[in-house]
Amino acid sequence: MVTHVPAEARGDERGALLAFIEAQRGGLRRTVLGLTEEQAASRPSASELSLSGLLKHVAECELSWLRMAQERPNEKQRDESTWHESFKLVGDETVPQMLAFWDAIAKETEEFIHSVPSMDDTFPLPQAPWFPKDGRVSMRWMLLHLIEEIGRHAGHADIVRESLDGKTAFELVALANA
Repeated sequence: MVTHVPAEARGDERGALLAFIEAQRGGLRRTVLGLTEEQAASRPSASELSLSGLLKHVAECELSWLRMAQERPNEKQRDESTWHESFKLVGDETVPQMLAFWDAIAKETEEFIHSVPSMDDTFPLPQAPWFPKDGRVSMRWMLLHLIEEIGRHAGHADIVRESLDGKTAFELVALANA
């Protein structure tokens, strides 16, 4: 990681986990700095991944986990017929819209986590072959999973960006701070 995550206040587990999530979000957000919509949508490697598609995917992924934790319906729920659209911008979607969408979800995630009585509170996992039958996870587990998920895709985004124009994460941090 090329940025410092500030230490949490003593005993502030929620703050610490949310700070690490935000650090991973920042890494992915920076990969689109200075790019056109066409550049952000391009796929410079054998992979199907693009920077704008990664932005959309992680925003929708965070929304999905947030809605599961809230035990509310997901307004962006995907199924087999629309799954492919979660990795690319469609219609009139733009990078600034995806960034704003993700910012709103991030704010909602933070507010929700600060409102839950305990990080030990649980919610049910959806029916899926990779989840245990009748499985439940804690709020803590969800935040750790988001760190993992966003971090994994931030790494993908670093490679895609470097393939586009050679800019590394270090250069993008400097550009963001300029």
